[in-house]
Amino acid sequence: MQTTYGTRHRTVEAVLCDMDNTLFDLVGAKREACRCVVDYLGTGDPEALFLQFLRGVYGFEDHRNIRDYLEDLEVYEPGTFEVCCRTYEDVKLDTVSAYPGVEETLECLADTGIGLAVVTDAEAFQARRRLEKTGLIDYFEVVVTPEVSGRRKPEPDSLLYALRKLDTAPEEAMMVGDSLVRDIAPGRQLGMTTAFAAYGDWRADRPATIEADIILAAFSELPGHVGIP
Repeated sequence: MQTTYGTRHRTVEAVLCDMDNTLFDLVGAKREACRCVVDYLGTGDPEALFLQFLRGVYGFEDHRNIRDYLEDLEVYEPGTFEVCCRTYEDVKLDTVSAYPGVEETLECLADTGIGLAVVTDAEAFQARRRLEKTGLIDYFEVVVTPEVSGRRKPEPDSLLYALRKLDTAPEEAMMVGDSLVRDIAPGRQLGMTTAFAAYGDWRADRPATIEADIILAAFSELPGHVGIP
C-alpha cells in the first residue's frame, strides 16, 4: 500500500521548487562574478556592477548590463566586453553550489515517491547549466522555464505546466521559493501549499500582504513539513 505524506493542511504528492536562491545561492555567485570582472578591469565597484542587473532595463542575467557598466566607466571596447562577459559567466557558474542539505532532502523526497519539478524564470540554457553543475538535475522529473511555459512568474503558467507534467492537482502540491511575490503568491493563487525559503531571500523588503503556509530556515526542513519522519 502506498504511503501518502502531507502537511497539517493537506496531502502533498508533488513539490515544485524555484531554483535560484532556493536550491543554491545565485546572488552570492553573481556578486563574486562581478568582483572578478572589476578586478580584471582594475577600476569600478563590484556592488555597482551587481546593481546594474537589478535596474529592470534588461534581464537579470543579460550581458547588456555589463556593457552599460563599461560604457559608464568609459572603458568599453569589444574585446574588453567579451572578456568581462566570459569572466562573469565562468565565475558565476564555478561559484554556484547547492545549499547544505539540498541534495539529501531531494533524495529523501524522491525516495518517498513525491514528484519533483523545478519552476524557474532562468533561461533553459542557464537552468540546465546550474542544475548540472550542482548535481541536482537528475532529481527533477521536469524543469520548467519561460521558454517552455510561455510566461514568467508571478504568472501561474509555469506552475500549471509543472503540475500537468506531474499529473498532480494544485491542492495536492507544494510550491517552495525564496520570493513571496514570484513564488508564494502564484502558489497561493492556485491553491497550493506554500513554503517560503526565507534563507535565500536577499531582498531588502518583504511585502506584508503575502504570507506563506510554511517558513523555511533551511531547505533541509522540508521533509518534516510534508510529514516524512
